[in-house]
Amino acid sequence: MYVKRFVTNPIGENCYLLWDDTHEAAIIDCGAWGEAKETKIAHFIEENNLRPTLALQTHMHFDHVLGLHMLHRLYGLQPMCHALEQPVYDAFPRMARDWFQILVPEPLVPVKEYLTDGQELHLGHMRLRVLHTPGHTPGGLCFYLPDEGLLFSGDTLFQGSVGRADLPGSDPEALIRGIRDQLLTLPDAVRVFPGHGPETTIGQERRFNPYF
Repeated sequence: MYVKRFVTNPIGENCYLLWDDTHEAAIIDCGAWGEAKETKIAHFIEENNLRPTLALQTHMHFDHVLGLHMLHRLYGLQPMCHALEQPVYDAFPRMARDWFQILVPEPLVPVKEYLTDGQELHLGHMRLRVLHTPGHTPGGLCFYLPDEGLLFSGDTLFQGSVGRADLPGSDPEALIRGIRDQLLTLPDAVRVFPGHGPETTIGQERRFNPYF
């Protein structure tokens, strides 16, 4: 099992490419913006003979979805997210324009499938469990690989911090509750790959994150 991180736009968003020896790959939170970032991801996929089959979204804030048109154009992928993220996704062009003067192509790439808490997805020989962790956004998700001990936490949990809960649709109580109930119950050794910043572990966050 392999993970490759790409920092994809001026906001420092982490996009992850995940694959195993079958070469089937998932792309998590493709926020690639601009030809250079798109080309870097596409070249890596080509050079490693990967077959992207899943475009997974922890949430649909604009910095996490800027690359969806590229994924659809090159690989025919459509995003998979929680149903409560559809309004967030619909607001994506306006947020990108108003916050960072970024004009994005329209229409948006349609969502392929709405994911639910506890659902399991399969990628090559791997299984990914969907964890609903609202708070940063109403439909925030994390993707947990129990056999590999990996967690992709989006903007829910960071090294030494948690996601913002002062944005439209945020809920600070739900954010903390979701992290306590869904994430901090995982084994200490689970590696956490967040939507921004460096990786961490569940054990480190349980012991040292000031929010807990």
